[in-house]
Amino acid sequence: MRTSLGQARRLAYRGKAFGLLKAQQEERINEINQQFLDDPKYSSDEDLPSKLEAFKKKYMEFDLNEDGGIDIMSLKRMMEKLGVPKTHLELKKLIMEVSSGPGETFSYSDFLKMMLGKRSAILKMILMYEEKAREQEKPTGLPAKKAISELP
Repeated sequence: MRTSLGQARRLAYRGKAFGLLKAQQEERINEINQQFLDDPKYSSDEDLPSKLEAFKKKYMEFDLNEDGGIDIMSLKRMMEKLGVPKTHLELKKLIMEVSSGPGETFSYSDFLKMMLGKRSAILKMILMYEEKAREQEKPTGLPAKKAISELP
């Protein structure tokens, strides 16, 4: 199937537009990160710059529509990818727990306040659990040989 020159240009523009949206989103998130770095409330948090960078990557991965907020479908995808699928009602509850405003989304600022705050939201625990699971080393190589008597 061939694409016309016009179709190719539109596809290229969509790719450029997507790249532009991602760049703008990253710029907005970097501004919010800077606000948190400048905030004396978080100055005692050790290794804050690297935490903020990790949170930025995680947030950008799941902000599917690049509008700056995680909506219920983005959260559903996040939880499924983390291996912890949730019902629609559970997702709404998670969003209400994290969000500082009305509606069915939460912003990057809300996300950071949850992750850096003392309050232990369910979403925070799930994300931290995922990070810890990733840190554990998986054994490499062949498993040790067992005698027939050791088998269950």
